[in-house]
Amino acid sequence: MTETALSLEDLIKQNEQLIKENTALKKGNSKAVKKFKLEQSLKPYQAELIQMQKYLEDTGKRMIILFEGRDASGKGGTIRRVTRYMNEKHYRIVALGKPTEEQKTQWFFQKYIRQLPCGGEVVLFDRSWYNRAMVEPVFGFCSETEYKNFMKGVIGFEKDLVRQGTILVKLYFSVTKEEQDRRFNRRKTDPLRQWKLSEVDVQAQERWDDFTNVKYEMLRKTHTSSAPWTIIRSNDKYQARLNAMKTILNSAPYERLDTNLDFVPNSKVVYSGAHEIEIMEAQRLRQGRFVS
Repeated sequence: MTETALSLEDLIKQNEQLIKENTALKKGNSKAVKKFKLEQSLKPYQAELIQMQKYLEDTGKRMIILFEGRDASGKGGTIRRVTRYMNEKHYRIVALGKPTEEQKTQWFFQKYIRQLPCGGEVVLFDRSWYNRAMVEPVFGFCSETEYKNFMKGVIGFEKDLVRQGTILVKLYFSVTKEEQDRRFNRRKTDPLRQWKLSEVDVQAQERWDDFTNVKYEMLRKTHTSSAPWTIIRSNDKYQARLNAMKTILNSAPYERLDTNLDFVPNSKVVYSGAHEIEIMEAQRLRQGRFVS
């Protein structure tokens, strides 16, 4: 009797385990299907990006896209989606490392000028000259004088780029502190993402308010009519990628492939730099400090 009862108990346990495994499999499949559908829904916009790229080639226009934002804000994933089907001969992704000893003695913009696009080319900066406005002052990688000189000089530098026919798109990816922390924790435990975690990332949460302060100063001083900032709320990665694509496509007067496609950015995801400044200032008045 005892042996039969144990066998029956084992069977019940095995059945429960099979049910759990089957549920987990269905859940995993459902998640994979959802992700696949979201990626598929980006394809019409990726086709438009190819069409935009053809316009740049035909007209000899140059385009620069800056991807800025806190660590783990979704810049890299968006860049990969934007360039996935583009002609590799006519775009470059630039992610510069620490300046060399020689570069430290040069004019600050010199190393970036070497990377600027030729006619018909798109250059995507995964972090750009705005390192001097965000990361460098927070971590003491530049002096106060160097920071102030940059903030004064960058407006003229960008105005010159635009005046000479370069299409300049400045995107700032805005993620919440809680979401950034969640993404960092995932990087710590996921062997496929651990390479993304740097010493600077580790300190990003501790220096959250410092980054917010320099973000405000950067937007306030460098959001101009000739080179405006576009803010992308990036807690939802899919929405951030989709709306970044729309913003890029709307920056060039190319002939649309599909005129029925929705090119209007989501107003809950995309903000002008001027609006973001207003939001931050309202936060400071209400709570005595910036929150974004």
